[in-house]
Amino acid sequence: MTNSVDRRARASQKRQRLMAAAARVLHEQGIERTTLADIAREADVPVGNVYYYFKTKDELVQAALSEHTAHLDELTDRLDRLSDPRDRLKALVRGWVEQRDVAARYGCPTGTLAAELGKRTDGTLDAEAGAVIRRLLDWAARQFREMRLSGANGSSAGADDPYDPDDLALTLVAGYQGMSLMANALRDPDVMTREGTRLLDWLDSLQ
Repeated sequence: MTNSVDRRARASQKRQRLMAAAARVLHEQGIERTTLADIAREADVPVGNVYYYFKTKDELVQAALSEHTAHLDELTDRLDRLSDPRDRLKALVRGWVEQRDVAARYGCPTGTLAAELGKRTDGTLDAEAGAVIRRLLDWAARQFREMRLSGANGSSAGADDPYDPDDLALTLVAGYQGMSLMANALRDPDVMTREGTRLLDWLDSLQ
């Protein structure tokens, strides 16, 4: 019985290593350039074992997206411990800026994957990549909603108001995607620093 439990635990750990490796390698190399052997090497797993857990590269891409979702959930869980929603959003932006060197080299992990999947003619997995970004948008919108921003007429923000929480969330996440793209295109981490400062000032300006 003990041996069976140990085997299951080792198998689970090996699968998790492969998922984490897939997320890293796909981010750094892109889908087309990445092979199963690359991921096996990164995970320190014999390449033949990869097929036991993932039959195709698409399954590994799906695993990488699951890994991105898990990382996002861990991040937002930590941010939710802060009492003020504005502080949560500002901590999110600061976290993005801290990753400026990675962004300058490889871009946003989820954004670059979503862009690559979106170019496929078969249309597979692009919706799942979009779902990860939607998850971040929904979380950000909840923070703006908690801030109870006043609309242009002094009332609560509505669908046509510049302080609509969903629109504000879109502005924030689009800002992140834009600065990640530009930092990567220019190979300039300072783009993240400068644009991150703009986002922080923007968050402070919302009354």
